[in-house]
Amino acid sequence: MENKNLKISGLQLDIVWKNIPENLQAIEAKLRDQEADIFLLPEMFATGFCMDVEEIADDKNKILGWMKSFAMKKNAAVGGSVAVKENGRFFNRFYFVEKTGKVQVYDKRHLFSYAKEDQHYSAGKEKMVFEYLGWKILLQTCYDLRFPVFQRNRENYDIMLNIASWPDTRILAWKTLLKARAIENQCYVFGLNRTGTDGNTLFYSGESKCFFADGTEISEISKEFITADLNREKLQEYRKKFPFLEDQDDFEITK
Repeated sequence: MENKNLKISGLQLDIVWKNIPENLQAIEAKLRDQEADIFLLPEMFATGFCMDVEEIADDKNKILGWMKSFAMKKNAAVGGSVAVKENGRFFNRFYFVEKTGKVQVYDKRHLFSYAKEDQHYSAGKEKMVFEYLGWKILLQTCYDLRFPVFQRNRENYDIMLNIASWPDTRILAWKTLLKARAIENQCYVFGLNRTGTDGNTLFYSGESKCFFADGTEISEISKEFITADLNREKLQEYRKKFPFLEDQDDFEITK
């Protein structure tokens, strides 16, 4: 099944610190009347961006189970990241759950050493590009945004999804890099950030954005929601008119 048009809706959630039941209940209530092809939730949407890995890890897949149930109920895909424990290691794992229950997985590659994330979580190795409803999608998480080599569009993906816990003190970088990634990769970039204050008193202002391949912002903000309508024919026409990706450098990532 192909969708020439795709609607994405992101929830700029004010995450309650380490309170999984309250966060899941809030998400269900806030999205009850919303419609979209893809619903996005922020980085570590059920707990906040937390280093207490043993306490918050979804080792029994309860949060993933909730995501599967939510996707089926909404007849739409849902994506967001969760702290998970696997084979004795912890990962900041981006789950993209399709409406059929199929799960795409991306483990955050670039761990935020400034907050000691690398001391608690293991880095992912694989770039995740997959097809959904006829669109090729790249999954990325927060700090990944600062590393364009890993995100370089060599797979001809159409959309980059980045979910984040990006504090207001560095929000200019967030907005600038989202636009830059869209332009250099000639793709749609949808960046979803959280709001509110976390357990370390960091403040998050949201500032979620969606950009077209030429850097034009196409998102709409309404209270806690950011929505964007994506058109694949428009993207294809733009790439045909300006075939910049054909001139990109050839390289290999060795690390």
